[in-house]
Amino acid sequence: MLFQKEGLQVRRLEEKDEELLVKWLSSPIVLEFYEGRDKSFNLNKVRDVFYDSADETVKCLIEYEGNPIGYIQYYQLDEKTKRDFGYTNELIFGMDQFIGEAGYWNKGIGSLLVSSMVHYLLKEKPAGRVIMDPQIRNKRALRCYEKCGFNKVRILPKHELHEGKYQDCWLLEYKDGK
Repeated sequence: MLFQKEGLQVRRLEEKDEELLVKWLSSPIVLEFYEGRDKSFNLNKVRDVFYDSADETVKCLIEYEGNPIGYIQYYQLDEKTKRDFGYTNELIFGMDQFIGEAGYWNKGIGSLLVSSMVHYLLKEKPAGRVIMDPQIRNKRALRCYEKCGFNKVRILPKHELHEGKYQDCWLLEYKDGK
């Protein structure tokens, strides 16, 4: 287990979690902002994307009060990505997440998750910054991230191909000490 706090537990993804990922990543309400509704996942796609042992991304399952509710991942930015985003010479991690069970939305669990993961990355890795790049139209996520202390750095024009159209995204950062 990576961490637990106030009913929230985050642990590494296990093979037994693949059916949950299929369920969540075939749901249009999840795919609206994560991957795209035109990219529904089946079991083979979940295995290819989430169970690749060569991938250095740390993939985790989110549980709340013992119930599996979503997914979160983190990864260290490579030198090229750091340069592309205007960073140099520091340890920077990126993270992505979704709550797949809509009944857990709008209850403060996302904020608890994001702030707990940021704390974990700053203390355990130790990251100098944590970044995310949500689509600018994902207002609910942006409110959550700003509530957790992330700051908007700049817009990344046409950064993500989503449902056949390139979407603008915000580069958000949380800097240790802020």
